Order: sequence, then C-alpha cells, then structure tokens
Amino acid sequence: MKKYEVMYIIRPTVESENIKQIVNHFNEIFVNFNSEVLELKELGLKDLAYEIDHHKKGYYVWLLANATPEAIAEFNRVVRITETVIRFIVVKEGE
Repeated sequence: MKKYEVMYIIRPTVESENIKQIVNHFNEIFVNFNSEVLELKELGLKDLAYEIDHHKKGYYVWLLANATPEAIAEFNRVVRITETVIRFIVVKEGE
C-alpha cells in the first residue's frame, strides 16, 4: 500500500446532506478495498480558479489515504461516473 492525496470538487448546487453521502460513499470505497483514509478535510465551498460547467464555486474535499492499487482504480472509476463531482485528482505521495 502507498499513500495517496486525493482531492475532488463537488458541484455547489448539491445539498449539504447529499455532500455527506458522497463523501461517505468515496470513503467506503477505500475501506472496502482494504485501504484506510488517514486524514479527511472538507474545505467547503470555495471559488474556482476558472469556470467549470458554468459554476464559479465548488465544494472541495481533500483526503490522505493509505491505499491499494485496486482501491485507487475503483475510486477513479466511480468518481468519473459521479455527475456531482466536477473535478478530481489523485497523486501518489512523493510525486
């Protein structure tokens, strides 16, 4: 397992209770694939550097995970088909 930093941006139009469900769903992916979320920070609603899908703001979530390659692959698969996420990035620690 290796450490990864993950950040994703949720559409600003999503209700707060749905944001919690999305965050929990993504965390469960790591748990289900024998990985662990070491740190989680919900940075909240922030201005975007540029407009994405006609949105000028987004709800930022950052996490640090000790994850298997399978967990990262599943996260990438699920986040790509989740319409409420407008951007994401996964970076292996040290790169």
